[in-house]
Amino acid sequence: MQQRFSRRFAIKLGGLFGLSLSELLRNRTLAASGNGSFGRAKRMIVLYLHGGHPQQETFDPNPNGPSAVKGAFGAISTSLPGIQFSELLPQCATLAHRMAIIRSMSHSNPNHVTASLPANTGHQHPPGTPQTDFPPSVSDYPPFGAVVDAVRPSQNQLPGWVRIGPLMRRSNGTTLHGQLPGFLGARHAHFPVDQKLLDEDVRIEAVQPADELTSTRIGHRQSLLRQIDEQRRSIDDFASAADLDQFYQRAFSLLSSPATRSAFDLASEPMELRQSYGWTEFGQRCVLARRLIEAGVPVVNVSYCHTPSGSWDTHSQNFRRMKQDLAPTLDAALHGLVTDLDQRGLLEDTLVVVNAEFGRTPTINKNSGRDHWPWVYSLALCGAGTSVGTVFGTSDNAAAYPAESPRNQADFAATLYHLLGVDQETVLYDQTDRPRPLIIGKPIDELLA
Repeated sequence: MQQRFSRRFAIKLGGLFGLSLSELLRNRTLAASGNGSFGRAKRMIVLYLHGGHPQQETFDPNPNGPSAVKGAFGAISTSLPGIQFSELLPQCATLAHRMAIIRSMSHSNPNHVTASLPANTGHQHPPGTPQTDFPPSVSDYPPFGAVVDAVRPSQNQLPGWVRIGPLMRRSNGTTLHGQLPGFLGARHAHFPVDQKLLDEDVRIEAVQPADELTSTRIGHRQSLLRQIDEQRRSIDDFASAADLDQFYQRAFSLLSSPATRSAFDLASEPMELRQSYGWTEFGQRCVLARRLIEAGVPVVNVSYCHTPSGSWDTHSQNFRRMKQDLAPTLDAALHGLVTDLDQRGLLEDTLVVVNAEFGRTPTINKNSGRDHWPWVYSLALCGAGTSVGTVFGTSDNAAAYPAESPRNQADFAATLYHLLGVDQETVLYDQTDRPRPLIIGKPIDELLA
């Protein structure tokens, strides 16, 4: 089956992005028609705000809404005339003219674990699947990083897809869906970097030579092995031995690569620049993400936190947590990342994505918190073929439902794949050799340059 998979994959996806001749001709037609956004993103950084950020305290403050909806904070003007962000994002407000915001994201799944699958893949679970916490499956659709790794294999000694920060879980230990390679198999799993990054002389233990490991670093290496083993256990029921062998060979060959160690050398960044991203774990993850894409890693996922503790799941004390920690952390990190990419000339072909499974309720509960709310929320894009200075869609006066132009996670995924140059007709094959359409939504044209 493996030979047949590879041959079909090449035929179906041939060329640089694995496209058939007819698909290549169609893409040339798109380019000739003036749609210059297709394939503009050579690299992508996805910031995933585990728990779901409140649209009211970030990109859609709803200043004219009822006080019970808009909460404790006001709205501020941005660099885009007539557009306001929450007062908690003053640095990001200066970048609004460089961003594309969608304020009308909408779906109906309020469960963190299962809603994370379409957020990261564009595909929901089959009809009838309970919206409850259960482990991810090897039959799940693959996330963006795994797909890019499959259709556009890395041509250097660097990983094809890196996750900085933890494999995100709920407090009961259930892994959020959409983080593992699903039916593409272990060979397309992410390379994990999960350690503290705040030391001035931080060293990324996953890529240090064995003879340089102290007892502490050996512990970190063992942690890496445990992460790899966890991924193996998640997929080895269906993966072939050859598939797993390729995964291990690829992962461990990276550890001795000088190019890899150089790319991961976070401590070589000037301290002033590192501080400009915010001296937080999330901020430093973003600095490392910029280093990796600059070195040639195609996709980097940045996880916000390990579990609901410290996440955006603000069922209680939403306003205190937003003011003291969550919003300032995002504000500094996103501003630092976009500004740094722009100054280095990387923003033109690097796509930055602010993603999450859903938003927060328009009403405030008895614990001064906001609960799960998938019916309307806001996401953000920047760079690489996006229509800068765009705000697409609106929420209603209560920030409860889209007032116009609702779009779902499949459409958002289609937009990202368009920017990445993945053809709308791309077909993948699962472990039973069954064809599976990759893109089922429609790109949000208003977000495209």
